[in-house]
Amino acid sequence: MSEQSLHIVCNNCQATNRLPAERLAANPNCGKCGEALLTASVHELTTQSTNKVIQKNDVLTIVDFWASWCQPCLMMAPHFKTAASQLPQVVLAKLQTDKYEQAAAHYNIRSLPTMVAFRGGKEIARQSGALSSGQIVQWIQSLPS
Repeated sequence: MSEQSLHIVCNNCQATNRLPAERLAANPNCGKCGEALLTASVHELTTQSTNKVIQKNDVLTIVDFWASWCQPCLMMAPHFKTAASQLPQVVLAKLQTDKYEQAAAHYNIRSLPTMVAFRGGKEIARQSGALSSGQIVQWIQSLPS
């Protein structure tokens, strides 16, 4: 019987790591740079890292599409950070749409803030509008596993 392997992109060096699913809870480190793969913190995405993080991560990945001029986005930012600290086995990332317009356009972002849930390169859900940390955690936990 073979164990299931998952791919996780390192936030630090962008290397794609493969590890057994049962090792997720063991705070795995990147095989290339040694940094923690699942940090329970929010990662800032760029045009270059966005597609790799979304396409290569087999773990649940939530991307918050936001803009610096968007007041609800700014109000939700600390709640998104708090939610990340409560979901250590989920990758939470942010993409600034006014800085990386083409990356946001690729994912058909029409309103801000919008959180999009991805797994294995496929969108599985999206949620628009500012939420509290409790609502963010509840939404993420309601997603299919």
